[in-house]
Amino acid sequence: MVDAVVRNPPEGRATDAAAQPAGRTASGPDRLAACIGGREALVAYRAHCSDALFAPPQSPDWIEAWARNCNPDIVCLTLAPHGGPRLAVCLEVVRDRLVRTARLVGGSHANGSFPALSGGPFPVLARTDLEGLAASVRAARPDVDLLSMERLAPQLEGVENPLHPLRSWDSPNPALAIDLTPGFEGVLARASGKRKRKKHRSQVRKFEAAGGFRRITATTREDVDRLLDAFFRLKSARLKAMGVADAFGDEKVRAFFRDLFGTATETTPRPDFLLQALEVGGIVRAVTGSSRTPASIVCDFAAIAEDDLAAASPGDFLFFENIREACDEGLAVFDFSVGDEGYKRQWCDLETWQFDVAVPLTAKGHVAVGLRRGLVAVKRSVKSNPRLWNAVKALRRRDGGKTAKAQDAED
Repeated sequence: MVDAVVRNPPEGRATDAAAQPAGRTASGPDRLAACIGGREALVAYRAHCSDALFAPPQSPDWIEAWARNCNPDIVCLTLAPHGGPRLAVCLEVVRDRLVRTARLVGGSHANGSFPALSGGPFPVLARTDLEGLAASVRAARPDVDLLSMERLAPQLEGVENPLHPLRSWDSPNPALAIDLTPGFEGVLARASGKRKRKKHRSQVRKFEAAGGFRRITATTREDVDRLLDAFFRLKSARLKAMGVADAFGDEKVRAFFRDLFGTATETTPRPDFLLQALEVGGIVRAVTGSSRTPASIVCDFAAIAEDDLAAASPGDFLFFENIREACDEGLAVFDFSVGDEGYKRQWCDLETWQFDVAVPLTAKGHVAVGLRRGLVAVKRSVKSNPRLWNAVKALRRRDGGKTAKAQDAED
């Protein structure tokens, strides 16, 4: 993610989270505090964000929707040096096998996160701050083994992430984006624009011949349910064929996205979370889910139909229109978020590397950090070797195909 949010929150939404016990506060060094759980923490966090800079996965709407649908055990950490500018970050406590982790709210769905900063430039943090933060979490939640913040953005709107000096390692995947400041014609000029326009005209003819087409933007909860139903179906089929676990398969996660995007349709003047789709012949063929900031739009997820029109690339068509619209709105960045894919490279001219912060709080946490460090190193090594990475993907597809056939036979 390349951008951030500075806005006043809509009223009346901080009280919807599950009725949890009142928050507890544990003090570390003189500028540290951890507000633990419940309505009190969520209300305080929304108030902090009223004049703060933050990324969509740390927005109050995201945090509260996740608490309502997936996990109410939320930890809000704050940092306030000498009463000056304040930093706040929301984490959820989860248990994975033998380790209990406080991680960024949303897990793998939270990409390009950035803590909520208010009150002006934030000072550079040092290792002693990290140690103080760990001490604060230990005091408030002695049951937590590991503090983990993954896929953090190094900067937003020119503001350096105060957590960057504390990074444990860089994420294994780049985040790709498009600089929109030259306008749509300028973007096309540097991205094989003549070929893209020719392909776009050809797609229009094919879609017209297939029964006509329309680009849809969800504006009601009914629209959200329809487009997400299509997305979940298309994404599940695609991931199964690739041999990759479906991160959207859990019903609680699906309820979270319905809540998040549904609530966003009721926000004025424009939604912070946006669903768009391409319908051809009355059938949804491509879907994108995005988050918006004052200066950018971030494509958080996408899916296409693997059907008779797949060869016409409905996903490419939808991205073409989405990028053109972003330029027309005067946005500075179209962000494809984390992940290195060919269709992104065809457009993108900006590349950043997100980073992780991992802080062990117990002996089990130390073991977990060591294992994660090794896993990240292996992933980076594999993905930096095109031949090896292609072989891994081919193996996944083969195993995914076998699994799909076996499940079809059982059905």
